[in-house]
Amino acid sequence: MKKDKLMEEAVEIAQKSAMDDGGPFGAIIVKDGKVIGTGRNEVTAVNDPTAHAEIQAIRAACSILQNFQLSDCEIYTSCEPCPMCLSAIYWARIKTVYYASTKKEAAQIGFDDQFIYEQIAIPYEKRSIKMKQICPDNYNLPFKTWENSNHRIDY
Repeated sequence: MKKDKLMEEAVEIAQKSAMDDGGPFGAIIVKDGKVIGTGRNEVTAVNDPTAHAEIQAIRAACSILQNFQLSDCEIYTSCEPCPMCLSAIYWARIKTVYYASTKKEAAQIGFDDQFIYEQIAIPYEKRSIKMKQICPDNYNLPFKTWENSNHRIDY
């Protein structure tokens, strides 16, 4: 399938989602020219703030491939990914992101992520959500266990 057709498919998913009970976002994940995962924004439909189109597509593709890494895959998304989705794309090791609308266009209809980008860049003590470290005596035991585990899988 050609890239423009794949993007048209992602935009079509977004359009259907906008007309249904989701937000105006759609995404597909492709491996070797074949669609292996699709997703649409379902944040309000399922009351899950992480149910963005890209996240849903990543979950579907990982399930199909039975792998947590999508390093040989591309994602086509109807809009430039938000900070959460971009992070998930990096964690999944997706090799290329293709997008249609920009984050600026998304902000114009009420999906403004600039605040999150700004919050990430400032020190913890100046963020709008307080972040405080609490360290019980055994706080690092899970890390030590993982470090020495025979079941450890690096990612």
